[in-house]
Amino acid sequence: MSPAPGRPRSPRRRDRHGRGLRGPLAPSHVPIAKSRSERFDDLVLDAVDRLKPRWAKQLAAVEFAVEEVPPISELGDGPGLPAGEPIPFGRAKPADGNRPAIVIIYRRPLESRSRDRDHLGAMVHEAVVEQVAGLLGLSPESIDPGFDDHD
Repeated sequence: MSPAPGRPRSPRRRDRHGRGLRGPLAPSHVPIAKSRSERFDDLVLDAVDRLKPRWAKQLAAVEFAVEEVPPISELGDGPGLPAGEPIPFGRAKPADGNRPAIVIIYRRPLESRSRDRDHLGAMVHEAVVEQVAGLLGLSPESIDPGFDDHD
């Protein structure tokens, strides 16, 4: 039954099958409420935060970003790259004029190779360390002294 003309509809209290209120399954502050991409973003931020105590000055002008997959030009079949090259986990672009330096981490390649959430966190940290090392022209071991200890 529709409301009388000119009268606004009242919000539904139950779904059309009478099973209860529609809404989120979990409060927004609990981890289960986050999407996979939001949880991945948090892993990247955690990895960067782990590096900041030693490298805060060098990382102050670096932007960190997450992309789903690498562009076609970075894949093994792309121009100028040898066939069979592994899919990259990230890339670093040095500062250029007005553009700051940027480290980009690719979510899908890392997720597809991880065993579980802990392993994914370790892989994300390694990818961030490797990209920061490349950007600063240092070895990953000098960026993170425990780099070889990771799984």
